[in-house]
Amino acid sequence: MPVRAATGPKRTDMARPAETAPVVTVRSRQDLRDWLAQHHAEPGPVWLVAYRPHHADYLAPEASTEELLCWGWINSLPRALDADRSMILIAPRRPDSAWSAVNKRLVEQARASGAMTEAGEASIAASQANGAWSFLDDVERLERPADLDLALGPLVAGWDAFPRSVKRAALEWVKTARTAGTRAKRIEDIRASLAQGLRPTPFRR
Repeated sequence: MPVRAATGPKRTDMARPAETAPVVTVRSRQDLRDWLAQHHAEPGPVWLVAYRPHHADYLAPEASTEELLCWGWINSLPRALDADRSMILIAPRRPDSAWSAVNKRLVEQARASGAMTEAGEASIAASQANGAWSFLDDVERLERPADLDLALGPLVAGWDAFPRSVKRAALEWVKTARTAGTRAKRIEDIRASLAQGLRPTPFRR
């Protein structure tokens, strides 16, 4: 199965549209774990509602994401809900979804604490088998591909001045292009933006 990953808003190629997805509210990581223990084998998506940082029942995003990974799930689209709560779309992770260094670190944390489950390990094994696990490794190392290097030429100093987060995002943007034409257009956007002293179009503030 080919690896496909997207930069920007994540796709929701799931069993039901986001607009009709059910809602589940959690007040702790244990709440989330209990829900996933019962429902992780079901199709998504689901809107996960959690409390904001000022609330006593706040669940930190990193802890939430780690717990999802423990069961082979992942989060994607965030939405505001009200003054006390926000929500984010969660679903089983697609086998061809590329893994970021951040999520790999969370997997190691979960393994070290004993939180990882068989379902989570099965998701990881599938991604390792099809290449999704290592697909972004060169991006995480900020390795520029030859075609981007050629396009940058003397503008490389401007590239080097970008924050790491911008360079990483731009490299993923280039690598996840679905056609050679799209890849060329993205590389040209980076070159033209640098020539104007700007970040690539999708990553401007």
